[in-house]
Amino acid sequence: MSAVPDGKKLVRSPSGLRMVPENGAFNSPFSLDEPQWVPDKECPRCMQCEAKFDFITRKHHCRRCGRCFCDKCCSKKLPLPRMCFVDPVRQCGECSAISQREGDFYDRQLKVLTGGGTFLVTLGSSEKSETMSCRLSNNHRYLFMDGDSSHFEVELSRITSMQVQTDGSTPGEKDIDTYTSLLESTDLSEGSRACGMLLQYRPPGSQELQQLQLETTGDDRKGPAAWLAAMHKAAKLLYESRDQ
Repeated sequence: MSAVPDGKKLVRSPSGLRMVPENGAFNSPFSLDEPQWVPDKECPRCMQCEAKFDFITRKHHCRRCGRCFCDKCCSKKLPLPRMCFVDPVRQCGECSAISQREGDFYDRQLKVLTGGGTFLVTLGSSEKSETMSCRLSNNHRYLFMDGDSSHFEVELSRITSMQVQTDGSTPGEKDIDTYTSLLESTDLSEGSRACGMLLQYRPPGSQELQQLQLETTGDDRKGPAAWLAAMHKAAKLLYESRDQ
């Protein structure tokens, strides 16, 4: 297991108190940097409704996007774990909708991923497979694979592509949802259940791609399917963070 410092420190920013890693290099891959605020002198009007700012109509900055809004257009205070804020912070309507959607991932899906699931794992082109426990590390940076005879890990930032295989609602129907370099995203079809995953990643110190395949195994596949679905959402979150 990688020796990654878990220490955190409390820091104060213009947006509020944040609990961040002692070493910024060990940030969660899901984290976002604080935005630069639009300077007050550059926003005489609300950037949503165009109300003119004056003594009565005060301006507020959205903590997620940094733009200027009136109180009406930036009234919601919501948790923003991706920026490590300790308390809920003020966000505009568009950003608050995004943060609400992410809330389920932080409240539920991350717990599923760190809890882990059991899969039949095949590394590379090997003809041998091993039953292994797969889980996301507590710092969200690694996938840990533990079997009776081996252990290895994959750093999320080094994953270049992901394929999630699903069982369709019709018996025997198969569907492949694919992420290419985490640059594309699709949702699992309604009524479908994840049954496998194919990863490609670059091991540390190598530019050669390594392949890793996970398949659900055994009679109880509900838990592993939930883990794969959560991993699907995690990959989508990583993709979307490029433009936020």
